[in-house]
Amino acid sequence: MSPSARDILVLGAGMVGVCVAWHLRRRGHRVTLVDRGAPGRETSFGNAGIIQREAVRPYRFPRDLPTLLRVLPNREIDIRYRPSGMAGAMGPLFHYWRHSAPQNYAHIVPAYAALITRSVETHDEMIRAADAGALIRQDGYLKVFRTGRALDSECHQAEQNAAGYGVTYQVLDHAALARKEPHLSEGRLAGAVHWTQPWTVTDPGALVAAYAEDFERRGGHFQRGTLETLSRTGQGWRAQVDGETLSAERVVLALGPWSTPWLARQGLQVPLFVKRGYHMHYGARDDAKLNHWLMDAETGYLLAPMRAGIRLTTGAELARQEAPPNLQQLDAAEAAARRLFPLGERLDPHPWMGARPCTPDMKPVIGPAPGLPGLWLAFGHGHQGFTLGPVTGKLIGQMMDGENTDVDMAPYRADRF
Repeated sequence: MSPSARDILVLGAGMVGVCVAWHLRRRGHRVTLVDRGAPGRETSFGNAGIIQREAVRPYRFPRDLPTLLRVLPNREIDIRYRPSGMAGAMGPLFHYWRHSAPQNYAHIVPAYAALITRSVETHDEMIRAADAGALIRQDGYLKVFRTGRALDSECHQAEQNAAGYGVTYQVLDHAALARKEPHLSEGRLAGAVHWTQPWTVTDPGALVAAYAEDFERRGGHFQRGTLETLSRTGQGWRAQVDGETLSAERVVLALGPWSTPWLARQGLQVPLFVKRGYHMHYGARDDAKLNHWLMDAETGYLLAPMRAGIRLTTGAELARQEAPPNLQQLDAAEAAARRLFPLGERLDPHPWMGARPCTPDMKPVIGPAPGLPGLWLAFGHGHQGFTLGPVTGKLIGQMMDGENTDVDMAPYRADRF
């Protein structure tokens, strides 16, 4: 054990928290990972399972009038909203809209891409260490388009991303798409972009669990329990977990959408809102097979051939995190998906629902909490927590140990707000 080893608590065992704990433990620190459930069973369990190396541009708030008019009736598959959820997040959503303006967004993309471009290599390191290669496919995914205009627009953006950020892709016309996915049943497809760099994961929750198991094999400790209190003590921090007191010199708050209420108790406000999402697993009819992860880009859902069946994931729902599920978005996505691919019966007893923690400027919060010595932050990754967990863990480790970081960390500081 290094003489500079510290006692560190990592709160939250989703993809981000597990990766932070893994990197800190590998550096020789004494790390306890805490969560109320098993690792990877919340938002990290329910995502699309793509390590999105191509996603160098974060999701913008729509600013063009046609899109706003399309979304306003609240019947779309890619995005829905609840008035109460919009009202409760009015401040962060306004700043999200403001940061989505072209001149502001242009400054955000390079900082966002600096993390995304390191996603596959940092996952690869952990996948090898955890012997989790059986969960991984390295054949990219398909983004399917119904109109030539939308496909051309995507290709134009892809050219820019290839030049600026080393993104690789292939353009498929209707015939080439049919050769890759012969069981697609809708004949109006213009073609697809095949993103070739992303890796896909046949069981996202199992990958997080594999990382957590490797963390424990390295001497890390996982403690399952509900966080009840978090407070500063002298030179460190104290957490009450199911009645037990855990003390440490440093704490990393990696609780995803649950991070900001705990931070507010320490007197620090960081704006955060949630985009909720749903998924369901299905069989396939008539011996049909889905060969790739497939995003129906203009409709707003994704199909993924996973261990548990073909997973259908919806777009975003802007709602209060604690609001009850509204399954109309999932039902609409399922109806559209059935016209594209011969889905069979639902395989899960109930749809899954999760919440993505989003910041107004689309960048995660990574680094020390201002004015709170010993408290570190790792949350707000939006749609890309699964993709960015390993690089976040690596950067937290470099910062904590006083090393030069792989990227400039100023864009992710909490005091930027």
